[in-house]
Amino acid sequence: MAVLIPALGSCAGRMTSGERRLAERLQQKLEDDYLLWWDVPIGPKQTRPDFVVVHPRRGALILETKDWHLDTIRKATREYFEILDSGTSQPKVVMSPLQQARHCAIQVINALERDVQLVQGDGPHQGKLAFPWGHGVVFTRITRKQFDAAGLGDALPAHLVICQDEMTDAVDAEAFQQRLWDMFTHSFGRAITLPQLDRIRWILFPEVRVPRQQNLFGEGQEPDEDELPDIMRVMDLQQEQLARSLGDGHRVIHGVAGSGKTMILGYRAEHLAQTQGPGSKPILVLCYNEPLGVKLAASMEAKGLQDRVHVRHFHKWCRDQLVAYNLLPEDTQRWPVDKLMAEYVQCVITGVDNKHIPAGQYHAILIDEGHDFAPEWLRLVTQMVDPSTNSLLLLYDDAQSIYDRGQKRNFSLKSVGIQASGRTTILKINYRNTRQILQLAHRVAGDMLMPEDAKDEDSIPLLKPLSCGREGPEPIVIDLPTLPERAARVAELLADQHAQGHAWGEMAVLCRHYDEMELCADALQRKRLPYRMRKKAGQFKPEEDSIKLMTMHASKGLEWPVVAVVTSEEERKAKDVEKDSALEARLIYVAATRTTQKLMISLK
Repeated sequence: MAVLIPALGSCAGRMTSGERRLAERLQQKLEDDYLLWWDVPIGPKQTRPDFVVVHPRRGALILETKDWHLDTIRKATREYFEILDSGTSQPKVVMSPLQQARHCAIQVINALERDVQLVQGDGPHQGKLAFPWGHGVVFTRITRKQFDAAGLGDALPAHLVICQDEMTDAVDAEAFQQRLWDMFTHSFGRAITLPQLDRIRWILFPEVRVPRQQNLFGEGQEPDEDELPDIMRVMDLQQEQLARSLGDGHRVIHGVAGSGKTMILGYRAEHLAQTQGPGSKPILVLCYNEPLGVKLAASMEAKGLQDRVHVRHFHKWCRDQLVAYNLLPEDTQRWPVDKLMAEYVQCVITGVDNKHIPAGQYHAILIDEGHDFAPEWLRLVTQMVDPSTNSLLLLYDDAQSIYDRGQKRNFSLKSVGIQASGRTTILKINYRNTRQILQLAHRVAGDMLMPEDAKDEDSIPLLKPLSCGREGPEPIVIDLPTLPERAARVAELLADQHAQGHAWGEMAVLCRHYDEMELCADALQRKRLPYRMRKKAGQFKPEEDSIKLMTMHASKGLEWPVVAVVTSEEERKAKDVEKDSALEARLIYVAATRTTQKLMISLK
């Protein structure tokens, strides 16, 4: 079965009856290596053909679908049709459906031919697209007999049209496919390779681009007008289908580290913001980690969405609510931070229960790293969604639960108000890490990553990540006797990475404790390497070209091409900390999976 994006179940209600029948037929009659897109804006000018069909050996095809009855058409020429308006029953002149399809196809081809890796380098067709392409029309309510009898072949070449009786369920699959491929007026070229397919998707669908690693959703991602990158990374097809298919209601995505959860959240937030009506309530993006909140907020601001999409880390949101409704507790200046944050949360919960803080404040709520949220936090947040939209997205990976709240996985999603039965997705493939990095992370995690299936769709599974197979250098294990020696070695290795072309802002040093961070800072300073240490809120500056030095906890949700992970057994013993081996394993696993390319790790 062909892959349709968005999934048919999520878009059937927005299709015309003819489009829905054609989508079903394309899925049924084409093999699973065919890719189909319905009503997705494509190319620089964001034109919206009804269907785009791509096959590695056949090429690319643009289809325009018309649900016209024969008596709808009053006059037909190669350029224009006179039809009866369905709303007013008055005649009107529209562009020929074949010209509509051709216009979309030309927009696509012009965009693709800018890429030297997608055109023929020599021969009679030099500079032309390296694979076949075509365009055609589907009349879902006009039979071939009616088409011929009405003389429509004078306006539309017969081989560029599929009629109602040629797209029924009973039609032979081979005959149906032949109808499609008869539409290829430009048949020169060769098969599309997998790298070329990624390039096609990168150019046609900017929203599925995987950003450069120092960015999160793609700010600064647009290339110069005449310049395209050598390597184009895009969402995989499951990620794209999921991102485009997310509909209303509560949705849950259980995804392993590096599976693209945050990228999907960004796509969803932008889509909701762009489709909101005037006067709509804001969209809220929540996470637990303050640095991740800073990064997400910067991404929304870069897209000009900050007024419509409010990004907060959870405790900042709680404080904002208390300030807005004049419920901020007094005489708390000397309270420890943990006690103060707990008080903020409880005050908000009480305020909502007593109706001093209104529920339903947000058009939609999207929660990143939901495994960091205590059950009572989730219960609170679900009440903040406007009941008229009921739009909530929760991203979750229990393997990355690094805060011991005493209630891990001992609750159901339904118990905290999340109603996602039938709308839960699992992402098991890790795209961020190379195979070598993921293997080491697996060894560190040990039994912690033994997969556990959810008892039912309302429960929380523990997922073991699967590698996408991307290759890279072996991680560097730093095996030196003392922490100062290990910190000095990290500084040397990072200086070497910079000499090899990595910007300082593409690097991070992640430590278990603050004392380790101080020693690493000293080592970086002695080497005169630029760095910024993050110890408290407001100190993380993602846009700055400096090595990011922070705790493993603070790194959750972030990524860099080059990461050094520093742990210290002697530091733990000096602090006389009772070690929770499972929690420590999770921390090292989270830290090790922050890197996309190169990992240096001290496991002492």
